[in-house]
Amino acid sequence: MIKRLLQRLFGKKPQESVEVSVDLKMGDGQASTHISTTSTSTSTTSTSTIPHAQSVQVLKEELAPEYPIPVEEIEDCEDPQSSTHFVQCASTSGLHQMAYHEWGDPDNPNVLICVHGLTRRGSDFNVMAKAMCDRYRVICPDVVGRGDSDWLPNPMLYGIPQYVADMVTLIARLGVQKVDWFGTSMGGLIGIFLASQDHSPIRRMILNDVGPKIEPTALKRLGDYVGKPLRFEKKKDGLLYLNKICAPFGDFTPTQWKEYNGPHLIKDGSEWVLHYDPNISKPFAAMTSAAAIMGEMMTWKAFEAIDADILVVRGAESDLLSAKTVADMCRRNHRTRSMEIPGVGHAPAFITPEQVSLAREFFSS
Repeated sequence: MIKRLLQRLFGKKPQESVEVSVDLKMGDGQASTHISTTSTSTSTTSTSTIPHAQSVQVLKEELAPEYPIPVEEIEDCEDPQSSTHFVQCASTSGLHQMAYHEWGDPDNPNVLICVHGLTRRGSDFNVMAKAMCDRYRVICPDVVGRGDSDWLPNPMLYGIPQYVADMVTLIARLGVQKVDWFGTSMGGLIGIFLASQDHSPIRRMILNDVGPKIEPTALKRLGDYVGKPLRFEKKKDGLLYLNKICAPFGDFTPTQWKEYNGPHLIKDGSEWVLHYDPNISKPFAAMTSAAAIMGEMMTWKAFEAIDADILVVRGAESDLLSAKTVADMCRRNHRTRSMEIPGVGHAPAFITPEQVSLAREFFSS
């Protein structure tokens, strides 16, 4: 299915390097950490190359004074208003399970799918899902390699073609013909390619701080931190780390930070680790200038082919999505409109009442 999409966009058989290049243009917008670590080559486990106690000590010294949070060393519990399900998806390496979290009436034909950024997970949308579930059946997947979903044996499959295929499978499972889409960063890129296809199920979509052109400074920053296999003695230490690198998302209360980033830490023995497969970073190592150019060309072609209402939301201080790119998006697809959120970088978290109201208004129009 993805190969047919690429053939339609370019009129020729897609090359393997093209598939990888789109994955390399994903953004998640978190600030980089300067702790020196190296990733292991295994796809199931990873450990830091510096002693665990030493890595935690550095994080404490750098972050503790700036990001006080409630100390709560307990497991995160699923909200009683939501439920978690799994759908079986296929890749060239075999079958894998993708988790998705559901809110609202399961018989509601109006479905909103919310898809997260590169190193995030479906729990990012807990606040918005609660606010939208009176109108929608809200579906928040954990993209493969993240959260409760399986990890892929072949890390080079972590890319847009696989993610789009998984979302098609998910929509088939939901049994609906039309969906609305909210995509943050990588989730927006997935939405662009899904919405560009003939007979796409997407009728309206919000692209949260992402577009066909990703600024090089953001890509470099992502490469500096994605996949670093850090471990933490206490959950609080991990929260301090996540709060620091998520600072561009906005100013939140300590409790909001804890609820937003808490699910991103999972227990591994006596320590805490990040929820995603460190090997999602491996496609970054394959990036070349030619691949980046080809990826941008593909994404522009896909964006121009979208026949759905689009709202592009940009954090006014974003280093990933430029104001010029937003202007180009509005010019190159007439169904696009845009707005900026002041005082926020990449990417707006949509956990404040003002931002949630923005989404409600658009999807009600």
